[in-house]
Amino acid sequence: MFNRAASATLYRTLWRWHFYAGLFVLPFILILSVTGAIYLFKPQIDRWEERAYLAQGVQGAVSPDRQLAAALAAYPDARFNYYRLPREPGDAAMVQLGLPDGRVTDVFVSPQGKVLGSIDAGTRISDMVATIHGSLLLGKWGDWLVELAASWTIVMILTGLYLWWPRPFRAAGTFWPRLSLRGRPLLQDIHRVTGFWIAGLVLVMLASGLPWAGVWGSAFKAVRAQMGWVQGGQNWKVGAGADHAAHDHDHEAMLRAAAAAPRPATLPLATFVSRAQAQRMAFPVLVIPPHAPQRFGPPTGNVWTVKTETQNRPLARQVTYDPVTGTETGRSGFADRHVIDRVVNTGIAWHEGQLLGLANQLIGVATALALIAISVLGVLMWLRRRPAGSLGAPPASDVRMPRTMVVAIVLLGFLLPLFGASLIAILALERIIHFIRSGSPARSPIS
Repeated sequence: MFNRAASATLYRTLWRWHFYAGLFVLPFILILSVTGAIYLFKPQIDRWEERAYLAQGVQGAVSPDRQLAAALAAYPDARFNYYRLPREPGDAAMVQLGLPDGRVTDVFVSPQGKVLGSIDAGTRISDMVATIHGSLLLGKWGDWLVELAASWTIVMILTGLYLWWPRPFRAAGTFWPRLSLRGRPLLQDIHRVTGFWIAGLVLVMLASGLPWAGVWGSAFKAVRAQMGWVQGGQNWKVGAGADHAAHDHDHEAMLRAAAAAPRPATLPLATFVSRAQAQRMAFPVLVIPPHAPQRFGPPTGNVWTVKTETQNRPLARQVTYDPVTGTETGRSGFADRHVIDRVVNTGIAWHEGQLLGLANQLIGVATALALIAISVLGVLMWLRRRPAGSLGAPPASDVRMPRTMVVAIVLLGFLLPLFGASLIAILALERIIHFIRSGSPARSPIS
């Protein structure tokens, strides 16, 4: 237990951290909340974008091989990457082709074998939103900034929970706002109560996004490999461009290797489309030829692959077939992956709003809006109490923090590397500035 002086010191220090973390992450919260809320509806957005290719009717339908031939005729010298089954009877099939200039395009072919149009990979609305959300259009630097902001948002939430706890305890103003208040006290009640109710959802959202982040995700990947926590390839990308594998140098090498691999004699596409239909997998269902590139991992081997790339990852399944005989050669599903992968993929499905369908999307939107609201309220409270001509930050304390809290901060810095590195830089800068002003080194409250 802390004595009263230590408790007051801890409160002031965490309040100061909460204040500065809030100021730093505010613009990122606004951008990431808006783009994240939009991306939650990726399936609906993609279907709207493909609206001209739906409900073409089934009368006069041709075989998948005729559809593939029509797509290749429209794009000479292109390479067949995969065939996506129509979601509903009468919808156009999607044939993804790799073009000679390195682009990848999705070609929509009607059931009657007519090429209706195409969408270049990476140019969809959801792709552009994902790029902003993941890297702010700044590449690797943007990816690091997003990860740094996510790390400090975690700190902001944790310090906010400490500040939220009432002293002494009272339900009003803790679990619901006291609407009888006016002005800044009312804003403070709404801020702290809303923050408490969404804290868990925000922490889960942030934690489930870390496996994609450049620094954290790379470290996590190395730990998984070192600890033997890998069963099958990693089916999520790490770092800038994670949702656009065509821009990844390793992936480009895989594409070149796949293009150079000879295509063996094989049964027609229609055979494996029929096999895919019988599997009744969740949309989108892909039929991938031998030695073709994949979104995650290396190109396929000398097999036809039928797989679902549903965002509801616990429904993921894959079946492979011999190209000459059509017999099944293997199958795998969500349950076959390592437990760590299952946890991560479940978190990704939640993060993308697809684990629980519409309910997941609505909860995600509500969380994003509430996070924006409490951030704006925090700024309004700051502006109301900020003295003219001053930043109005909570005062610093020269009293050392309890050792248990120092240990907690060090552990958090270890678990969130960019937070740890930035904290070291901030403390060093603080000491330098204090030394310049006073001529003697500052004593940090967490030293």
